[in-house]
Amino acid sequence: MKEKKNYKVIGLIVVLILLLLWIIDSAFNLIDERFLPSIGSVGKALVVITTDGYKGSTLFGHLGASFFRLFSAFFLAIATAVPLGLLSGYNKKVRAAFDPIIEFYRPLPPLAYYTLLVLWLGIGNGSKITLLYLACFAPIYIACVAAVTKVPANYINAAATLGANKKQIFMKVIFPYCLPDMFTGIRTAMGVGYSTLVAAEMVAAVSGIGWMVLDASNWLRSDIIFAGIIVMGVTGILIDAILRFIERKVVPWKGKV
Repeated sequence: MKEKKNYKVIGLIVVLILLLLWIIDSAFNLIDERFLPSIGSVGKALVVITTDGYKGSTLFGHLGASFFRLFSAFFLAIATAVPLGLLSGYNKKVRAAFDPIIEFYRPLPPLAYYTLLVLWLGIGNGSKITLLYLACFAPIYIACVAAVTKVPANYINAAATLGANKKQIFMKVIFPYCLPDMFTGIRTAMGVGYSTLVAAEMVAAVSGIGWMVLDASNWLRSDIIFAGIIVMGVTGILIDAILRFIERKVVPWKGKV
């Protein structure tokens, strides 16, 4: 526990050093504000987009639009990738059917097939949610498949020897064993989905935190760009903290075995 606190202190020191360097740059204007805006201008931009808004929506309006797209895709990915991943790990025939498709699209950059999604689903939220869904699906699916294949055979054999049927073996042995890796995949999926958000909001969007940053870059508004990036970073950390909290409650034995 003490060692863990030391690591947190190191991280805090690094953040404070970076913040101090930014304050020094802001005080002496060492770097052109077009490239690195002062901490004061970023603070003012944050206040303005929170109160007055940016091109029709406040900061919370943009966040709401982005989170609707992101969480719709995220929860849909969990609902489909978890059962399919577990089934694929359990059944080699199912895995053989789905692996080629997932392994084909998984390394593709989102923008490579986003145009196709727009052609098929239109320029509304449908194509954006689908893009985020595909980004979130693969990490969860792969984590679940890998988790099932790692279940020790002696665990399954011991349960069967004690009279457990296939359903009981799955619910009492396989599923609990897979939970730690499953949560790792879920957290990874959220990170991938959030990083894909800007790409999802590039086409025909007029709201969303990713769109706001992208639109501000077209007008060289580096203060708004920095404010948007900071908001995305902070909210990303908060979302991951929530997922970690849920993980600790659902999988309290992780890291203790």
